[in-house]
Amino acid sequence: MSETLPINNVLVTGATGFVGRSIVRELLMRGYKPICVVRDVAKLRRQHPRVDPDRITPIIASLSDRRALQHAADLCQAVIHLVGIILERRLRRKTFERIHVRGTMNVVDAARRAGIRRFVHMSALGTDPGAATPYHQTKWKGEQYVRDSGLDWTIFRPSLIHGPDGEFMRLMKRFHCKVFPPVIPYFGPGVAKVQPVYVKDVARCFVAALGNADAIGQVFPLGGPRVYSWKEFYNACRTVFPRAKRWKPIVSQPVGFAKFLAAVTGPPMALAELVVKPLGILRFDRGQVQMSQEDSVCDHTIAEKAFGLTMHGFEEELSIYADLIH
Repeated sequence: MSETLPINNVLVTGATGFVGRSIVRELLMRGYKPICVVRDVAKLRRQHPRVDPDRITPIIASLSDRRALQHAADLCQAVIHLVGIILERRLRRKTFERIHVRGTMNVVDAARRAGIRRFVHMSALGTDPGAATPYHQTKWKGEQYVRDSGLDWTIFRPSLIHGPDGEFMRLMKRFHCKVFPPVIPYFGPGVAKVQPVYVKDVARCFVAALGNADAIGQVFPLGGPRVYSWKEFYNACRTVFPRAKRWKPIVSQPVGFAKFLAAVTGPPMALAELVVKPLGILRFDRGQVQMSQEDSVCDHTIAEKAFGLTMHGFEEELSIYADLIH
């Protein structure tokens, strides 16, 4: 590890995203100044309405805008790189290769040119060189560029991240609390395991890592304190959501049929969401079907011990924020 400057300003990519907004709040609470790479400054301001505007610096940029990224990096002493996608949107030029690989390369390169040493990177459980899906394959390529960068890096691999602003929990609330669709679908037999981790716990780990020299060069899995099968997870949602339609059956979609459906509905849904953006929440692809058949679990105590915290339970937190999901 090289000698580093004190960290005051932290470059945050994906600052207005689900995880990003929680990390910005955690940075502010810990006395850091977030330098936020965003597309929509007004959205960033709306997310932090009671924060003095001088405490957050927005930089309008995309991950392909190297000049703007460099400007942002030149203001900082550390980077938290969060941007990722779970579904490709090729009509908007959002592909796994473009975001997870080339985007990560651009952020790492900007950090190196700016003389930044500390780099904290968002990956995902299941990331592996032999992964079956393009999502995890490109996450691995991004990880490898970070590892080979010469920076003082830390990589986090979370399981399913949950919280009131997350797209997945909005989907769960729609499934359980709306009349349509008339059934609650999941893929395959529903026995694969998931370990939902609370978004605020993820934020606490990322920010705590900035000042933790022992975290440099380490990969940390992140999961909550309880492992669920997908059937158990859906039933937990049904139990906790206060206005769940408990008459709705929870129905398995065979994996082969689900992959076929993803392939057939993908192109028309991609066009439709350009006109009606909320339709995007209902889209899925073959990779998501495949990943739902793979366990996404870990030893959650590794991060707890490293960063001196206790992970919050899924059902306990969902019962608190369920009514905040819109």
